[in-house]
Amino acid sequence: MNLSLIMMALGMFRFGMRRESYQSFTKSAPMRWSPVARAGRMPALQFNGPDTATVTLAGVIYPHFRGGLRQIDLMEAQARAGMPMMLVDGLGWIWDRHVITQVDQTKTVFMADGAPQKIEFSITLQSYGEDRA
Repeated sequence: MNLSLIMMALGMFRFGMRRESYQSFTKSAPMRWSPVARAGRMPALQFNGPDTATVTLAGVIYPHFRGGLRQIDLMEAQARAGMPMMLVDGLGWIWDRHVITQVDQTKTVFMADGAPQKIEFSITLQSYGEDRA
């Protein structure tokens, strides 16, 4: 596959124009703040650092056009394996290791044998974090 056609790679999965591609990318980067009680005043907030970032990729697959019917099933199987995977975007940015925490799919526009012609999907990833002490 031409590397210029890869939008993002998650472990062995390649999101791009020749396979599953996403039409929306959402990133949530929450921060942790804890209230600290103060006598006679409202609590103050203490910054405790960043929380786990979440990335959601949502898109549509037309399995008879490219990639086949089992693409999302393979991602779900990888999620069940519980292994973090490296996330790299098509611009070369390394997003560190992520895990798949949720896989959603909706199959529609069925053929006579029950095979869907359209699969809408959403995959939620969370940053795995560092293993270093």
